[in-house]
Amino acid sequence: MTVIASTEVPPGTARSALTRAASDYLSHLSVERGLARNTLLSYRRDLLRYVGFLGDRGIGGPAEIVEADVTGFLGALRMGDVDNQPLAAASAARTVVAARGFHKFMLREGLTAVDVSCAVKPPTPPKRLPKALPLSDIEALLDAAGAAGTTLAMRDRALLEFLYGTGARISETVGLDVDGIDFGGPDFESGSVLLHGKGSKQRIVPLGSYAQEALRNYFDKARPDLVAAKGSGPAVFLNARGGRLSRQSAWTVLQKSAERAGIKSGVSPHTLRHSFATHLLDGGADVRVVQDLLGHASVTTTQVYTLVTVDKLREVYATSHPRARGAAVEWRDVDGRTAGELFQ
Repeated sequence: MTVIASTEVPPGTARSALTRAASDYLSHLSVERGLARNTLLSYRRDLLRYVGFLGDRGIGGPAEIVEADVTGFLGALRMGDVDNQPLAAASAARTVVAARGFHKFMLREGLTAVDVSCAVKPPTPPKRLPKALPLSDIEALLDAAGAAGTTLAMRDRALLEFLYGTGARISETVGLDVDGIDFGGPDFESGSVLLHGKGSKQRIVPLGSYAQEALRNYFDKARPDLVAAKGSGPAVFLNARGGRLSRQSAWTVLQKSAERAGIKSGVSPHTLRHSFATHLLDGGADVRVVQDLLGHASVTTTQVYTLVTVDKLREVYATSHPRARGAAVEWRDVDGRTAGELFQ
């Protein structure tokens, strides 16, 4: 099998038989399963941890691994014996999932007679609700991005309008090329964008009028100056030197805009994606539609956003209904009268 150099397990990481097996597994994930580069790099990091841990235990080949080794690996991750700091449940779970996939692969390839990892369950991370910004913060953020009116400010406004208007991942956004945008008609109707998501999957997402307007302004007044710095290029979002904008630079754009907007809570590109989904559901969108827009393979992933809206509904109910138990605020009508006063 062909091994992707950037995801190959380096020689000498542990005993050679394990190293070869891990490299073959990465090749399988890349060539046969077609996983995205960033996903492959995550698998590589996790397999390096596992192969290194087994090597430290003196294990020389796949057939020598027993269930206690896999369990010990999980414990070492949680105790901080692998990376010199304890891994959170979510990170440890991801690493153990990679190890379990590795064992299934070795069983299929005949490298082991049994899957010793099948009984080792990854830790269940606590369910955390995605963070969404209120619409007022979103508007302040977008206004702050383009306030200066410069070439880069127009790019920044277009970038953030695009992220919030499409719910695109940051990797999908910086990887977007010009031919992926369809502006539709002159009145901003039926515009769309072709996004290349995880696992080389593609999806078409509508492009709203605000995002279209910001992009057209950027294309007409700012991008030509950036292209001139280096010559023509297909990337939509360019840096000051005319090259493709990096994920790190896009993150910096967002952070600086949040500071200018006075937003104190931490904001990341994924915050805009969370806000996109939450605001759609708040507006009555069907969860299956939001699933397609976000490019989630399973609706279960999307349903976490419904928990946010349900919590909001509970809060509104608790503070607004006169007979809601445990209401956080005493109910009053528009004239300030309590329920008891109304029925005296």
